[in-house]
Amino acid sequence: PARSASRPSRFAAKTNLLHDLTSSPNLGIEWRIAKQLTLDLSVTYNPWQYGDMKKFNVIGVQPELRYWTLEPFNKHFWGLHATYANFNVVGVGPGSYMKDHLLKGNLYGGGISYGYHWVLSPRWAMEATLGVGYLHLEYDESECKGCEKYISKRHKNYFGPTKAGVSLIYMIK
Repeated sequence: PARSASRPSRFAAKTNLLHDLTSSPNLGIEWRIAKQLTLDLSVTYNPWQYGDMKKFNVIGVQPELRYWTLEPFNKHFWGLHATYANFNVVGVGPGSYMKDHLLKGNLYGGGISYGYHWVLSPRWAMEATLGVGYLHLEYDESECKGCEKYISKRHKNYFGPTKAGVSLIYMIK
């Protein structure tokens, strides 16, 4: 059912279920700012430590300006997003490098995205989105035999997927 038959929604609250799968609590809000534009702001936080030398701590923010092909909160949209995250990771990830090194720093970047919004009821919806773009990482690297041996300050540039989401949405107004 399309929302245009009733009063159009102006605000939504959401959670990205993919982030929830990684034990990273997150919350997003989105509001209509023009006839076919919305502004989405999502925050993710993971404070957990999984053992003495195992943690994936991150706090990230991802604002996105969305252009909807029909109307906000209905079917297809294109987005322009920015990304910032502060991270502190040790003992997790693929390969021995991530398991044997503490990586602590920040990442910045942005990209473009495409998404689709399904209306489930007047108040509930689902959304899938995928984005690609650029990220710049700046971090300190330490060996993890107690994570005391500082190795160096590192910089990396990354091009590829920068956003992925399957979100459960509650329409507020």
